[in-house]
Amino acid sequence: MVVTTMVTRTKAINARSLRRLVLSAMAVLSAGLGTSLQAATVEGMRLWAAPDHARLVFDLSDATSAKVFSLDDPARLVIDLDDSQMDADADKLNLEDSAISTVRTGSREGNGLRVVLELNREVEPRHFTLAPNDQYGHRLVVDLEYPGESAVENPIDPIESMIRDQEIEAERASAQAQAGDSEQASSPADEPTASDEAKPHPKRDIIIAVDAGHGGEDPGAIGPAGTREKDVLLDISKRMADTINAAEGFKAVLIRDGDYYLGLRQRTQLAREQKADFFVSLHADAFNSPRPQGSSVYALSQRGATSETAQWLADSENRSDLIGGVDGNLSLRDKDQVLRGVLLDLTMTATLNDSLSIGGQVLDQLGRVNRLHKSQVEQAGFMVLKSPDIPSLLIETGFISNPDEERRLRDPVHQQGLAEAIFSGLQSHFERYPPPASLLAWQRDNQRRPSGDEYRIQSGDTLSAIAVRHGVPINQLKQANDLNGDAIRVGQVLRIPSS
Repeated sequence: MVVTTMVTRTKAINARSLRRLVLSAMAVLSAGLGTSLQAATVEGMRLWAAPDHARLVFDLSDATSAKVFSLDDPARLVIDLDDSQMDADADKLNLEDSAISTVRTGSREGNGLRVVLELNREVEPRHFTLAPNDQYGHRLVVDLEYPGESAVENPIDPIESMIRDQEIEAERASAQAQAGDSEQASSPADEPTASDEAKPHPKRDIIIAVDAGHGGEDPGAIGPAGTREKDVLLDISKRMADTINAAEGFKAVLIRDGDYYLGLRQRTQLAREQKADFFVSLHADAFNSPRPQGSSVYALSQRGATSETAQWLADSENRSDLIGGVDGNLSLRDKDQVLRGVLLDLTMTATLNDSLSIGGQVLDQLGRVNRLHKSQVEQAGFMVLKSPDIPSLLIETGFISNPDEERRLRDPVHQQGLAEAIFSGLQSHFERYPPPASLLAWQRDNQRRPSGDEYRIQSGDTLSAIAVRHGVPINQLKQANDLNGDAIRVGQVLRIPSS
């Protein structure tokens, strides 16, 4: 009886030990499997080449951390991914027009992955990770920025840039005067004096910034037949640029001239750097039904959207940065002093009024080549339109989700018609209200004879001499002609106020 009891207890102890041993082994195995499951896999690699940068995107199965550093002799960029493995073919990357000559991959000690980029030019690397969204999973983004390179293919001429700077400064001085901000106004010593002789007319081009929405890893909306919004927009924008450049007195700046992504703030910043007189952002609408169709024109709203559709569209377009991939740490501060208090409000109001006026003319022209989805200019809070000193419009060229309109958006003849209609609306406005230093202003002044109360400025004239000659105070003469400073140009026509 005692022996039986002892044997029974021994068997129970052995069974418990065996169970603990099995559970321990299962725990170790489970932990090992867990580590394996959590290791990230590089499922794809995509490269987008832009004039001033290249973007390399790693599509990952899971989140991971990365370390990026440079090596010299030869120039290389090393990307180390922790707990990662490669399941993509780096040899299939199209390296054309990028700073990358060759891509090599290999395993690191432990479970790491190393990617080495052999470089053919100087780069400033920047990297960040992005959480999953509607279109993509986890991503590691590596941007290779080219120091000193321009983001646009044909940047503005330095002399044109100087002329535009003078005009912009004069406009700000006028806004400051309206705000009663005399302390912040430019000092008289910085401005031409009333005794300065009339300068030759610059006859500068009016600069139109044309922005093809989306691009790169952000395809935009996709039509029933697979047409990508980013592709048709680039086609239309290039046709529009050619149309603009063919018109005397106008010059186009393409914000995006290839298949790469730019952040929404970067697009308006590029337009500002190129001293654009106007910014137009092209898009193709989409809806969850194939029925809606037609073109629409949108301007910025500082308060609320004018329709539910406008608000929905603004929300969807403003989410583009999440899809295209913008680092959350990117500074959105605009260093331009125009973004100050009342001065900003005045500038935004004037810019918005111009946008609405031009938008009406563009809408009228679009209605001649396509059905209109909205019969008036709509307003909503589009991030891409929030440039305080440049009148801007966002144009929905049509509904890519409508099978018939998708087909038309791919048609080169229809694309050209849209491009010409949009520019025709812009051209009508600027022919009526040309910037003072532009060729169109010079042509307007020289094509008409001054009336009895007007005077055409001649070589050698000064503003003070003209005021004395006509017996009017110089300040009154400046006010009657909206002159923000004392600079005058040969050929310019001044209205002489009654004394």
